[in-house]
Amino acid sequence: MTSDLPARFPVGAAVTVADLEDDPHPHLARLRAAEPVSWLPSLGGWLVTSHALAVRVMRDAAGFTVDDPRFSTARVVGPSMLSLDGPAHARHRDAFARPFRPARTRERFAAFTEAEAGRLAGALAPAGRAELRGDLAGPLAVAVVAEALGLPDVDAATVRAWYGTFVDAVSALTGAPESGGADAALERSGAAYAELTDAVAEAMSRPGSLPAEAARGGTGRDGAGRDGLAAAEVVANAAVLMFGGIDTTEGLITNAALHLLSDPALARAVRDDRGLLPAVIEESLRMEPPAAVVDRYAVGDADLGGAAVRAGDLVRVSITAANRDPAVFADPDRFDPYRADAGEHVAFAHGPHFCFGATLARLEARAALGAVLDRFPGVRLEGSKRAVRRARGGWCSANRTAWTSAGTRPRR
Repeated sequence: MTSDLPARFPVGAAVTVADLEDDPHPHLARLRAAEPVSWLPSLGGWLVTSHALAVRVMRDAAGFTVDDPRFSTARVVGPSMLSLDGPAHARHRDAFARPFRPARTRERFAAFTEAEAGRLAGALAPAGRAELRGDLAGPLAVAVVAEALGLPDVDAATVRAWYGTFVDAVSALTGAPESGGADAALERSGAAYAELTDAVAEAMSRPGSLPAEAARGGTGRDGAGRDGLAAAEVVANAAVLMFGGIDTTEGLITNAALHLLSDPALARAVRDDRGLLPAVIEESLRMEPPAAVVDRYAVGDADLGGAAVRAGDLVRVSITAANRDPAVFADPDRFDPYRADAGEHVAFAHGPHFCFGATLARLEARAALGAVLDRFPGVRLEGSKRAVRRARGGWCSANRTAWTSAGTRPRR
């Protein structure tokens, strides 16, 4: 029964969703120190805050799965690489991941990303000021997703609108589906999904496009042949690329800019030596990962860091907490772009569901920040650092991340 869990995990019992949305770091630090796997009634499940246990959960798809009926993204877009595990996951993922291997990503997207970032940054010059996420990071992320999906004739506003309706439907399903709002949100997302289906069908008719290649099949990373995906499966995974490539990349660019521009000396150093920019981005990913949590469901009873997790329990991994674990990162709350071990972060998750768009996201961040530094040598934050809102991934099931999941059920 769950009745004794709050008493057994008092630190977790005292943490609210508002705490985690406002300033999560002190609460996560207390949890990690006292209860690295804790039962949080406010989340309806377990929260994992240590780096080692986070990696364990994300690596073990057989023990902690995304394949659960409560995973609301699948209810909106259908089964996809996001909501499957095992051979089915590999089949869906491999069909889309091939073009995103590091060398191919740089070859395919570097010029496009730099040109688009330069165009967007140039358009900001007359105003002399901009809201970075809305005016640069967001439009860049949407443009890259549209390009990746082979939808060059679909305008950015349409892609953004489709994505927004999908997110709203996920949010409605995970928030209060009994309120009736879910029906309207699902109706809107259904209409948007139909439009996406038509656009992807057109892309599938063009040889060489990502949807066409996913439908054609090929060879997986293990060397085995893979059948192509059915048309409906291609569309579902195209929608998932929106979840993985829009808000999270916006957040990555925004947070990296905030860290960079908050330190004038660092900004000057990066302006003089662009070779420092990747390290700034990596440390920013560690400090403020744009996706705060990943959700899994326990396949069977398990001992996880001394906590008795039961089959069917929701297990939420705090990427934010894992990335500031002092057992891995010295002085973890300090932004240090010269940190040698920043690459140990898990901002792109870990294991079978590691984000295969990581190289592309980093490429976009370098292009966006490089364009800003090139065109605006005197760029600075408007207002104090405290007044600038960081782009954090959400803590509720409605969070707009590549790994959004949702739903809990009573623990017996």
